[in-house]
Amino acid sequence: MGNVLAYCEFGDGALKASALSNLTFARSAAQHHGGVVIVLLVGAGAGAAAAQAAKYAQKVITVESGDLANYLAETHAPIVARLAGEHDATVVSATATSVGKDLLPRVAALLDAGMASDISKIDGPNVFTRPILAGNAYSQVEISTPIICVTPRQSEFTPAEELGSAGEITAADAGAIDAKGARIDRIESQKSDRPELTSAKVVVSGGRGMQSGENFKVLEGLADLLGAAMGASRAATDAGMVPADWQVGQTGKIVAPNLYFAVAISGAIQHLAGMKGSKTIVAINKDPEAPIFQVADYGYVGTWEKAVPELIEEIKKVKAAR
Repeated sequence: MGNVLAYCEFGDGALKASALSNLTFARSAAQHHGGVVIVLLVGAGAGAAAAQAAKYAQKVITVESGDLANYLAETHAPIVARLAGEHDATVVSATATSVGKDLLPRVAALLDAGMASDISKIDGPNVFTRPILAGNAYSQVEISTPIICVTPRQSEFTPAEELGSAGEITAADAGAIDAKGARIDRIESQKSDRPELTSAKVVVSGGRGMQSGENFKVLEGLADLLGAAMGASRAATDAGMVPADWQVGQTGKIVAPNLYFAVAISGAIQHLAGMKGSKTIVAINKDPEAPIFQVADYGYVGTWEKAVPELIEEIKKVKAAR
């Protein structure tokens, strides 16, 4: 019998959407292990996000310190590992985001725990299903260690619903913080009014066929019209057309929106691994043999230069008629 310690990401005083998927996994794991879900918030602003987090779990632990203002796995991992031991956790989880994938393996090493990464399903107390071969097959993994570290995929677990009553909030000491020589010299960020890529209900993505970053502005017009997030293939981000954090795919972000536009994207297996869970896929490509059409629900064979402006105009007409 053991608890589930769910490391949850937050920002601007609220949980990130990815954290709610982690909590859905954590609740299922807690049922298998006979314990409760404990939310762990680490970093500046943890206290501000605690009130919201308490709506989703029986217990919330916050850890704040000036030395934790910015995320570093070197400083966060020892805290997570220590609190897992102090609160009898047999499962430690974090969403399979860039932070979760960076943090949990280090926590597992500190706890001498087995690791189940990027999982899509929980099959038992210590048995999990995860995609392999770029999502074309699935493997079942069994972890035999007393403590298990898990990173569930956000796209495979629906966001958790609020509980009927708020949980208990406690503050824990950060303890001795040692970054082991790691430091952050500069942070560059971009603010956007668009939804977060991994939680957006509509995503508009462009590929190498867009030819330049300037051409992506046409897709941005479509995205803004639909209230969508912007995405891209690795070929487009590697070419410097758009920011790297737009990348969708096996080595980028995994998305599963209600509607996914793949514009000038050939559909390499690595890209399909990141978006083929989308409910409806619309592909626009001038090559009728492009692999993207094999997974698309709707396909248009033609140039994006003709298709996208026409699509934008039709959507505007529909909106105006409402």
